Amino acid sequence: MTAPASFGRKTWAGIVAAPLALLLLWLLPPGTFGTNPEAQRALAIVAFLIILWVTEVVDHGVTALIGCYLFWFLGVAEFRTAFSGFAQDTPWFLYGGMLIAAVAAKTGLARRIAYNLMALLGASFPRLFLAVITMSFLMHLIVPSGLAQVATLAPILAGLVAAFGLPPRSNIGRSLFATLSCTAGLFNKMILAGAASLLGRGLIVNMTGTEVYWTDWFVAFLPAIPLSILAIWRVVLWLYPPEPTQLDRGREYLRENLRNLGPWSAEEKRAFALILLALALWATDRLHHAGPAVVGIGVGLLLCVPKLGALQTADIRQVNFLPILFVGGVLSMSSVLVETKALDILTDWMSRGLGPLFSNFTEATIVLYWSAFVYHLFLGSELSMLSTSMPAVIQFAVQHGFNPVASGMVWTFAASAQIFVYQSAVLIMGYSYGYFEPKDLFKIGGTLAVVEFLILLLLVTFYWPVIGLV
Repeated sequence: MTAPASFGRKTWAGIVAAPLALLLLWLLPPGTFGTNPEAQRALAIVAFLIILWVTEVVDHGVTALIGCYLFWFLGVAEFRTAFSGFAQDTPWFLYGGMLIAAVAAKTGLARRIAYNLMALLGASFPRLFLAVITMSFLMHLIVPSGLAQVATLAPILAGLVAAFGLPPRSNIGRSLFATLSCTAGLFNKMILAGAASLLGRGLIVNMTGTEVYWTDWFVAFLPAIPLSILAIWRVVLWLYPPEPTQLDRGREYLRENLRNLGPWSAEEKRAFALILLALALWATDRLHHAGPAVVGIGVGLLLCVPKLGALQTADIRQVNFLPILFVGGVLSMSSVLVETKALDILTDWMSRGLGPLFSNFTEATIVLYWSAFVYHLFLGSELSMLSTSMPAVIQFAVQHGFNPVASGMVWTFAASAQIFVYQSAVLIMGYSYGYFEPKDLFKIGGTLAVVEFLILLLLVTFYWPVIGLV
């Protein structure tokens, strides 16, 4: 029988290599990885999962659920440990965020805010471009999903390029779409918005037992936000000088689309009010001590209430549940690694390679950031990168006397350093519009990786000690 057309070499490699790795590690002589046989079996299943994640044989969420099942079915962990991640708040925090993103897209609220900001600031292309970058950050507050942000803003940017009478791969087209794709995956590491930062935060809480509030994360990266917006603006304008600089037709295009949206609908007003409520509760979580997940899930459910929210049953059914399965499965995997002592083995390997390079947290930041950058090249998806490495990084930080929360934040932030399309679903989606080439992403992404590293180094050296994070 002929294989399906979608089954390429990469897929077949995963189908063959994943079970083979599982069998080889499972059947190695007892004691190969220490005295605990359960640790060896756990590592065998983890190797199986990593190969499936890298080769993308099935969706990441399905792979994570397979891992939970194998931990339980093969007797490596009891059911309550093998599926423990789904009893934690992070997967459901993500679900609440996805409901918020869905209502912002359905009601047109996200488009309205984007058009208004761009029309306000965009008298020339440099100012319009600054508005686009700023909008990319603000979208994380109302649409906590990188894919939803690209889907919302990309048609607006495409219309702008067409309104200027420019081809898609003009300097303006390349800079707009490549920057949107990069920033959609960058700013969601500076605030708890999107699967990557939520997964990072969830693993930190799971591994350390320390509550990490929404404001904790936001305050930690607050100075990086304006620095990054200005740095991205100057760097991309330098790399891709715009053909025309005065874009009157672009401003008219934005105003025309604003007129077409008409007055605010009742659904938009209700959605906007509930999103503002979520932001207010997140910003004051240190006062009322309601965790970010409690707020996210609560507001997400309110958006589903008839006459109060704007989501109907059909809208809720369309929300992709696979990312929730992925996050829950990864958190379950970290619990299994801790219980079976397999995490100690992984940490020992990391200590041998990286331990001699650490003497203070500034040096640790340098090593962690660029180690994550290299590791990400081989793991592909940022979610795969975080899920397979974060538990060992946090355990490593504890053993070497570094703040595990700060170390986890550095590792999560480093996941934003991306230079190839395959490294993120957001990059793949942005690239699919055809406005930039892989070399453009390599140029912009590589430059921003260095810039963001320098910004992070400033935070760790001068700012984090002040707020007590280091």
